[in-house]
Amino acid sequence: MNPIKSESKSQQKSSGEITDSESSGGPVSHQNQLLSPPDASGKSTALDRWLMRTMLQKAGNPEIEVVLWDESVISTASTPTKIRVKILNRSTLYKLLFDPSLYFGDGYSQGSIEVEGGLIAFNEAIDHCTHTSDTEGFYRDRFRRCLSWLKRNTIDAARSNIHHHYDIGNDFYRLWLDEQLAYTCAYFPEPDVSLEEAQIAKMDHVCRKVGLKPGDSVVEAGCGWGALAIHMAKHYGVKVRAFNISREQLAYARERARYEGLENQIEFVEDDWRNISGSYDSFVSVGMLEHVGLKNYEELGRVIARCQRPHGRGLIHSIGCNSPRMLDSWTTKRIFPGAHVPSLSEMMRIFEPQKFSVLDVENIRLHYALTLEHWLERYERELDQVRDMFDETFIRTWRLYLSASVAAFRAGSLQLFQVVFTNGANNEVPWTRAGLYQNAGQDR
Repeated sequence: MNPIKSESKSQQKSSGEITDSESSGGPVSHQNQLLSPPDASGKSTALDRWLMRTMLQKAGNPEIEVVLWDESVISTASTPTKIRVKILNRSTLYKLLFDPSLYFGDGYSQGSIEVEGGLIAFNEAIDHCTHTSDTEGFYRDRFRRCLSWLKRNTIDAARSNIHHHYDIGNDFYRLWLDEQLAYTCAYFPEPDVSLEEAQIAKMDHVCRKVGLKPGDSVVEAGCGWGALAIHMAKHYGVKVRAFNISREQLAYARERARYEGLENQIEFVEDDWRNISGSYDSFVSVGMLEHVGLKNYEELGRVIARCQRPHGRGLIHSIGCNSPRMLDSWTTKRIFPGAHVPSLSEMMRIFEPQKFSVLDVENIRLHYALTLEHWLERYERELDQVRDMFDETFIRTWRLYLSASVAAFRAGSLQLFQVVFTNGANNEVPWTRAGLYQNAGQDR
């Protein structure tokens, strides 16, 4: 998944490099380096073309063209389109029949699939169709859902899954995240503010929602590189106990807390959320629920109920979807193993058994699309440094991941929910939402 740069990198460069235009929308040169050279597939057959056309129809007739290895063009687009996908050999086509998501992702990453017209535009075209089409059988979702229930997201499994994505090196993430290494959706008071400003605005937005005040105690489940914990302690005068199972992230967070002189206010704990203990005024989790596993939602609710004081407010910030579904197989296999993005009805499995009151639900989907656009732009800008760390397959994998994520949030196939909740008998709650916005930017 995360191959370090190989010794053959110089040979790859000499044969031609992948251009930035694949994600930005420009044409892709056929001189690009292919990591998996095409096989001798010969001429496409009538069966090959029928199968490709059938796949497009099952996907809802997206506005794209598919070009096979012999330059045959298959299209279900209603109007001329600049979005073209080139399948460079027959074996890739037949793999797509088995699992379109997984093998498109692998094919693109390995160089046996090329995209013209932009990866974001391609993924948007697909998402707009599959979002409204019944693709459950075609994408084998029923089978995958059954398999997912056989897998337990144990503490050991969670550690392995987190290591897969988050422990590939802080130096890599420093290249394209903001200065504080915030790796979750930012909040843009205005669309043209910088990524750094938007991440700070997101942290203030969270703090206002849970009503932090000096002297409060907060437990954070899944703290990333510590940006929110440090922000809460530094600007709101609270004490924070933050849990994480990524050693790379925790090492950075602890060093930054020492640098800020906040060691006495923040404790970074290398442990799973299931082992949270103590009593706190607020429970906060930003970007962790996706990794919890649907089967563990009720247990998460029990953990919150035992650690959050009766007057406290909690917040869960999570990627989600509008109705229950499986995350695509490429993302769950290559990017976020064990991930699940919940619908709001699924999230209620956390709150309802504990009789929590849900106070506020906000969907900031388009803020995540814009956040990802910033990340992708920075990633493309730093490709030379990424190449010094990893190979071309890794580069293409992460370009696809970031581009497809932009498209998913633009198209509405993914959402971003912030849910605020409290004990059902707690009357110490805001009378209106005015406090969320009237003092924005004046908290510090």
